[in-house]
Amino acid sequence: MAEGPYLRPPWFARVVGNRMAVLLNPTVRVLSVRGRTSGRWRSVAVVVLEHAGQRYLLAPSGNTDWSQNLRASGRGRLRHRGRTEEFSAVEVPVQQRQALIEAYLRRYGRMPRLAATFRKLPDPTDHPAFRIVKSEQGDRRDRRRD
Repeated sequence: MAEGPYLRPPWFARVVGNRMAVLLNPTVRVLSVRGRTSGRWRSVAVVVLEHAGQRYLLAPSGNTDWSQNLRASGRGRLRHRGRTEEFSAVEVPVQQRQALIEAYLRRYGRMPRLAATFRKLPDPTDHPAFRIVKSEQGDRRDRRRD
């Protein structure tokens, strides 16, 4: 397992901010990934970067639990407005991350704490990034919860 720096968001951002972001910001999605040790679904608010015809997930706070879980499982779910998309993830090589980080900051740099987080962790190796690959199951309407 790759270890790296992690900037734990403040309690308010984790507990209140993420929930409010999902409700109030149309660009925010809910990412669910199975835990690498428990096997239970874990969920977190994220934004998806569209860049050069592909979609990506970046971990601004560094080596987060969701990035470690996604690295281990290679699969996840994105939920938005009653639809769930199952996907596979391919980790982006470090040498390709700087362009993604720059695009991410152009698109989402006004979100609270985001630009400051990248200033605190300026090295692209500190930010796991994953290309989203559509799974064969694709999109589905939410009918039940796991």
